[in-house]
Amino acid sequence: MPEDETIKRTITPNTKESLKRDLMALGLESGAIIIMHSSLSRLGWTIGGSVALIQAVMELLTSKGTLVMACFTGENSEPSKWENPPVPEEWWETVRENMPVFQMDVTPTRGVGIVAEVFRTFPNVIRSSHPVSSFAAWGKYAKRITQNHILNSDLGEGSPLAKIYELDGQILLVGVTHENNTSIHLAEYRSSYPSKKYVTTGSAILINGMRKWVEWKELDLNMDDFEQLGNDFETSINYSPKKVGIAEARLFSQRQLVDFAVGWMNQNRG
Repeated sequence: MPEDETIKRTITPNTKESLKRDLMALGLESGAIIIMHSSLSRLGWTIGGSVALIQAVMELLTSKGTLVMACFTGENSEPSKWENPPVPEEWWETVRENMPVFQMDVTPTRGVGIVAEVFRTFPNVIRSSHPVSSFAAWGKYAKRITQNHILNSDLGEGSPLAKIYELDGQILLVGVTHENNTSIHLAEYRSSYPSKKYVTTGSAILINGMRKWVEWKELDLNMDDFEQLGNDFETSINYSPKKVGIAEARLFSQRQLVDFAVGWMNQNRG
């Protein structure tokens, strides 16, 4: 959303302190383990922008808590599978041969919003090493969540999502819906619906100091039903969103959502 439209929709600008009040009312507590997805423009015009939002969450969590965000880099992937937008087939091999290698400190995010892109540059934030599906984390469990993120554990077992599940973390959605709820992908890996299949993908990475295009198998993910799944989950627990700024916001157990989603997919995906 353009910034002038955000200003028009905003009655009173958000501040770091007003965001902290809203997040506390939502239920965010010191020491929590949080994976956050957000839309800064949906929040309303904010003094300090994404920095203010990130600092608000960090200050509430304190150093005893942990904040995680998806820092995906979808451009460093198999070009034959690109859809937003696709590129001509005659370009595919050129892409594979020339894509810069993934570098945790350098490679920017793509398609996950400005808040995640700014978060990955914050002091003491650690980023996992997956060349497509990396996560960044800050706080008490940052190292545990981001370490050993191997290629075929993109969003499944062994991934940062699975480690958040083990630690009984929470999902924070600010201005976004379940369509952006990355944790549901963990349920895709854990479910057993009939149409489940794996596909070959690839990335440019460094191996012993040399650039290589490597391939591996990962689940063929499908977000088409995430919104309905999320709505059914909220109905099942009688959940009502609240507001952070002018954005609709949600905070709930990741483990509870993933367990629900596994059963939902087994029943509803053909």
